Amino acid sequence: MLKIVYCITKLPHLSDEEFHRYWRDVHGPIASRIPGCRKYVQSHSIYRGKTRPPYDGCAEMWLDDWEAYKNAMGSPEVKAALEDEKKFIDHSRTAFFVTEEHQVV
Repeated sequence: MLKIVYCITKLPHLSDEEFHRYWRDVHGPIASRIPGCRKYVQSHSIYRGKTRPPYDGCAEMWLDDWEAYKNAMGSPEVKAALEDEKKFIDHSRTAFFVTEEHQVV
């Protein structure tokens, strides 16, 4: 099982509320239609105090294997998701990586 981890930052002109609502309610359904997606989770940053976290959230998507990853990345659904991201993500401030999970507890 592979997991994509995508740490994202909102576009500066969006309020926190606008960003979180759009990501959850508009983009979430688009991303969830990516072929081979076994699970899709959004983790929305919350903070109290003076220092903002380095990212406004993290998306995680689970796929069966590298073949599923390759198929997903070439799909029209990924193209649609990437196009939609331009509306709310600051792509100059993201981190993206593919992992294999090792559950410890």
